[in-house]
Amino acid sequence: MSLRSPRRRALLNAAALAPLGTTAGAHAQAAGAPKVLSYAFEVAETGFDPAQITDRYSRIVTAHLFEGLYEYDHLARPYLIRPNTAAALPEHSPDYTVFTIRLQPGIRFHDDPAFKGQPRELVAADYVYAFKRIADPRWKSQLWATLSEQRFVGLAALREATVKDKTPFDYDRPIDGLRALDRYTIQFRFEAPNPRFLQTLADGSLYGAVAREVVEAYGDKVMEKPVGTGPFRLAEWRRSSRIVLEQHPGYRERVYDARPNADDAEGQALLAKFKGRRLPMIDRVEISIIEEEQPRWLSFLNGQLDVLEPLPFPFVDIAAPNGKLAPNLSKRGMRLSRSLASDIALTLFNMDDPVVGGYTPERVALRRAIGLAFNVDQEIRLFWRGQAVPAQSTFTPHTYGYDPGLVSDNGQYSLSRAKALLDLAGYVDRDGDGWREQPDGTPLVLQWATTPDQRARSRDELRRKDMNALGIRVNFVTAKWPENLKNARAGKVMVWNLGYSSAAPDGEPALYRGASIHKGGQNLSRFSLPAYDRAFEQVRSMPDGPDREALFRQANRLLLAYAPYKFQVHRILNDIAQPWLIGYRRPPFWLTWWQHIDIDAQMKKQATT
Repeated sequence: MSLRSPRRRALLNAAALAPLGTTAGAHAQAAGAPKVLSYAFEVAETGFDPAQITDRYSRIVTAHLFEGLYEYDHLARPYLIRPNTAAALPEHSPDYTVFTIRLQPGIRFHDDPAFKGQPRELVAADYVYAFKRIADPRWKSQLWATLSEQRFVGLAALREATVKDKTPFDYDRPIDGLRALDRYTIQFRFEAPNPRFLQTLADGSLYGAVAREVVEAYGDKVMEKPVGTGPFRLAEWRRSSRIVLEQHPGYRERVYDARPNADDAEGQALLAKFKGRRLPMIDRVEISIIEEEQPRWLSFLNGQLDVLEPLPFPFVDIAAPNGKLAPNLSKRGMRLSRSLASDIALTLFNMDDPVVGGYTPERVALRRAIGLAFNVDQEIRLFWRGQAVPAQSTFTPHTYGYDPGLVSDNGQYSLSRAKALLDLAGYVDRDGDGWREQPDGTPLVLQWATTPDQRARSRDELRRKDMNALGIRVNFVTAKWPENLKNARAGKVMVWNLGYSSAAPDGEPALYRGASIHKGGQNLSRFSLPAYDRAFEQVRSMPDGPDREALFRQANRLLLAYAPYKFQVHRILNDIAQPWLIGYRRPPFWLTWWQHIDIDAQMKKQATT
C-alpha cells in the first residue's frame, strides 16, 4: 500500500492516536511476550464500579473484571444460561419466590492492598453486599430502579429507613430477601414471583460480586479500583484515553467448553478447535478511546486494532459492499460477520419539558408529527449506509416481545400527515416567517442535545432537514455523551438521540422506558401514565405465555400513542476481525468474549512490521 500524501498523513495521524507502545507490544508478543488484544471504544467509559455504571462501554470492561453467579454459554444460540461462580443452577420454590444457590469454593478475588496481603476467597456474603450497595443511597445507583423491580423482601424498607433517618446504610442489618445462609450458600427471597431472575444473575457486568473491604478502603474512588474475581484485572487506566486489563494470575481453573447448536457449523468448529483450552487464552487487553470514525478505521487497517466492532457505517460501502467483505480485505485474511443487533436507536422527548412534554392532545400531536417527519428510509440509506431496519416498537430483535411482522405508525414517514397534525393542533406560522409557533403564539424551537463528533454532525443535518421541511426550528446543543446522559437523567434535555442494547433475552427491560418507577433511569423520557404502569406492574411477575404477550402489546401501544420516543432503527452490525484474531464471535446479549479468543502472535508480527 502506498503511503504517499495525503494517505500517508492519514495513516500517520491514526498511528498517533493509537496507545503508546501498541506496535512495540505486538513485536514483544510475537517474541513470546503476552498475547495482547488491541481494541477500541467509540465512546469514553465512565468508570468501573458496577453499582455506579450503566453505560455499555464501562460494562464491557466490568463484565471481564467481575463475575455473576451465572453466565451465558459463549456459543449457544439464541442463549443458554449456565453456572459461573455458582456450583449448579438455582434451587427455587414452585412459585419462584425463593432461590437458593451454592457457590463454588476456592474462587479468589484479584489481589489488592485492601486485603492486606492475604488471598481473599469469594463467599456468599459478597453477593449480598453487592446487591445491597445498589440500594445504598450513597452511591446514587441508576440500577436501583431496575433492581427494585426484583422486589427483594426487606431491601426497599432498608433503603427507605436510610433515607428517612438520614443515617448510613446498615449493611449488617439482615433482611429476608438477601441472606448468606453459610459461607457458600446464598438465598434470595421475593415479595412476588420472579420467574426470570436467572437472567439477572447472569449479568456479571452489573451484578458481579464485590468485596466489602475494597469499597471501604477506597470509598468514593472505588470507580477507579475495581477488584473482582473475573478472568482479567485492571492494570492501567487513563480516563477517556486508555484502559489496560491483564490476566488475573489467580483465576480458577477454567477451560473452553460450550454447547453450540448441532446445525451451527461455525460454533461446532470453534468448539472443536478450543475445547479443553485453559481460559483466558490471551494475557492482556489494551483499549483505546477513538471517538472519530476515520481514525478508528485507519487504525484497524494499519493493524493497530485486532477487531473493528462494529465497522463504522461510513465505511460499509468500502469494506463490505453488498454485505460481502471487499476483495482487498479478503485477500489479507480478514473475516466479516454480520448480524441484526438486539438494539434500538431512538429519539427521546422530555415529557416534563414545557415545549415538547405533556399529555394534552396538542403535545401528543407535536411529538407524533415530529416522528412522522423523520425520513427514516433516508436515514438508513445515508447515515446507516443501508445497515439498519426501521423500528416499529420499543422491543429489540431477538428478545421476548419483539414482533418482526409488526407495522406501526412509528415506522412510517409522512410529511403531509405530520403537517396536518400540527395544523390541527394549532402549531402554525402566525407571523409569516416560515416557522411554526406554539398554539399560544410563542416561538417553537427544539433544543436538541447532540455530541461534537463528525458522525453526530451528519445525523444532525438529516434531522435539521426533516424539521426544516416541517417548519420547526432546531438548535443543536453540543456536549460529550456522558454529559448528555447526566443531563437527561436530571430532566435537563428537551430532545436527544441515543441507543439501547439489550442485555438479556427477555423484552421486559424495553418496557422500563415508559415505567414511572424508572424515571431518570432507563425511562429517560420521564414518561408517566397510570394505564401504562398498571400493565407494566402485571408483566413483572407473570410467567411467559399469551397473557404476558398481550400485556406487552398493550404497553407498547401506549408508548406508540403518546410518543415519548421516536423509535428509529435496529442496526445491522458488520464486524471485521484481523486474521490473527482467532475465535471471535459477537455475543447476542452478553458482553464477555475476551477470554474466549486467541491471537496468532507470529502472524500479527508479520502483518504489522
